[in-house]
Amino acid sequence: MGGFRAAVPHAAPDAVPDAMDAALLDVVDDSGASRGLLYVLPPSGDALWLVALTGAPREMALPWARVGLSEPVAVADAVRRGELVWVGDIEEMARRYPRTSLVLPYPFSLAAAPLTAEGAAVGGLVLLWPGSHPALLGDRERAAVDAGCRRLGRLLHRVAGDGGLCPPDEPRILPHPLRTRAVSAEAGELAAYVARLPGGACALDMTGRFTFVTPGAADLLGVPVEELVGALPWEALPWMDVPEIEDHYRSAVVSEQPTRFGAVRPPDRPLIFELYPDPSGISVRITPGDPLAGAGPSAAAERLAAGPGRAGLLYHLMHLAATLTEAVGVQDVVNQAADQLMPALGAKAMALMAARDGRLRMLGHRGYDAELMARFDDLPLTADTPAARVVDTCTPHFFTSFDELRRLYPRAVQLDDKASWAFLPLVASGRAIGSLVLAYDRPQHFPPSERAALTALVALVGQALERGRLYDTQYTVAHQLQAALLPRRLPTPPGLRVAARYRPSGHGMEVGGDFYDLIRLDDTTVAAAIGDVQGHDVDAAALMGQVRTAVHGHAMAGSSPADVLSTTNRLLVDLDAGRFASCLYAHLDLVRRTACLASAGHPPAVLRHPDGRTEVLHVPPGLLLGIEADTTYQAAAYPLPPGSVLVLYTDGLVERPGLDPDEAVTALAGHLAAADPGDLDAVADQLIGHVSEPVDDIALLVIGVDPAG
Repeated sequence: MGGFRAAVPHAAPDAVPDAMDAALLDVVDDSGASRGLLYVLPPSGDALWLVALTGAPREMALPWARVGLSEPVAVADAVRRGELVWVGDIEEMARRYPRTSLVLPYPFSLAAAPLTAEGAAVGGLVLLWPGSHPALLGDRERAAVDAGCRRLGRLLHRVAGDGGLCPPDEPRILPHPLRTRAVSAEAGELAAYVARLPGGACALDMTGRFTFVTPGAADLLGVPVEELVGALPWEALPWMDVPEIEDHYRSAVVSEQPTRFGAVRPPDRPLIFELYPDPSGISVRITPGDPLAGAGPSAAAERLAAGPGRAGLLYHLMHLAATLTEAVGVQDVVNQAADQLMPALGAKAMALMAARDGRLRMLGHRGYDAELMARFDDLPLTADTPAARVVDTCTPHFFTSFDELRRLYPRAVQLDDKASWAFLPLVASGRAIGSLVLAYDRPQHFPPSERAALTALVALVGQALERGRLYDTQYTVAHQLQAALLPRRLPTPPGLRVAARYRPSGHGMEVGGDFYDLIRLDDTTVAAAIGDVQGHDVDAAALMGQVRTAVHGHAMAGSSPADVLSTTNRLLVDLDAGRFASCLYAHLDLVRRTACLASAGHPPAVLRHPDGRTEVLHVPPGLLLGIEADTTYQAAAYPLPPGSVLVLYTDGLVERPGLDPDEAVTALAGHLAAADPGDLDAVADQLIGHVSEPVDDIALLVIGVDPAG
């Protein structure tokens, strides 16, 4: 907040920041919240910046130090919509803000409110209450929040008017406003009381550092008191620097509920830790014992133990996010969801359905019988079933037993041997697009932490499913476009046999700019063309259609091979498409038995003679189409004897990393020499079959001259 001080020359150096700090502490105290976060919105800014917070370590606020106004975060929604956002519990947080619930999957309530002045947004306020808070915000609490927002808005507006509303270097940590507590004992009596308690005791401040350690606690931890006070536990005690212990600590800080867990001090000293938090810090009681056999764990510990392990959950979350990012279609999403979610959550069966045209259609399943799943395919969205209901309400349903499910759906009939079910809406772009069902062999109780984890994980699946459906649609449209632009059927002039192939490289949508064509000019002459437009997308395919049409038209007009390329090049330059194309054009005269070829930067054709000898038909190289309008091309003529086979192809057939192009063409000629010229379809398949993983699309045109002439 140093930027504020520098920007208020007429006020005391710390007057405005101190006033804002006081206003933040007051609204936290007046509303009964446990923590508060203050954000500023710089003029013309697109992000909120955290400037101050109370009752939490700075590290826990780092994921939200900068919040873009378009991000799916509560404070961004509040500022963007200009109204208070209330999230009553962990399940609602998982539904509405899965990103937040994944980082903080603990019981708490949250209010986010915009800070405005004279009709303009100048910042945002976030308040947190512990998990024990009711699901609704009380009237007195709301009044305190509104009053605090008005006060903070005026202060931020004053700073903005002086030109000092700018992002800070780092947020300020403010001490929490402690409510008064009556203490009748003297300090010495309190110390004696603590010393008489069994085990050990210590205290952590809101940054997580030891502020008080009893000799008994130091003895149990194996480190002198003087080395502990002022240190972070995971620094002074390296064996505590593990995700599970950090998770218990974060849970206590955020939820403000007692938390109990066990750990082993190396080499084999089991200890029990009981954490009792409030906004000023955490009181810790340490006792010896077996973490696995300790009696009477607290309710908070039971909740944590019942759900997926936090470290394991984060691992599966990261792995699921990574694999779903790579998913390129709906079926990919189904497979990845089953592979990742089922082992992570202990489910034995999964079904994924999508809403389409008012019905719920089965996209895929795992662990279920196909005949059973067919009964649930194509259900109306109005059907009284949990899978359809969660789409309509966008609210997950959890059933620990079939009896519980039947109480809500009396007509339900159990058709499987599963014990518990989770029906989860697949949400994308703020709407439900389907549902996902997880079934368990053993009864599941679905505590709040597990419900939040399930909801957040499935949110990733919903977003991936929407991308997958879009990809599948684009894929279909692109392939239909390319199929329409390529010849539906090649002519079969007397004296010639023809085979053609197109094979995508497998990159992107598997659509690109490769093309081939065979043009019957008259009874004794034929033109053949093959080309490659730069790119692997719909634009490349569309431009390919224009290039092929131009070549076809100029050929039918009787232009020479060189002129066909010259006029097509001028067209491509005039289109100014920003892409280039290679092309090889051949004029075949079946009376003179010659092939006259011209090339625009394209790989050379290969001719197989009747005796099995192969020849690479080198043509004077020409510039790629679409670079210079005045480019001219040259042609070269070669004999085309009866029984010969002419092969035209694009570079995907010969291009290999680290392989010299001339050597690649020579290898292709060798494969052609070994092929049987009597079956051109087999020749085409053999030539493509030698390419296991093409680095580019392949177009191939194989033309055989009748041995009879």
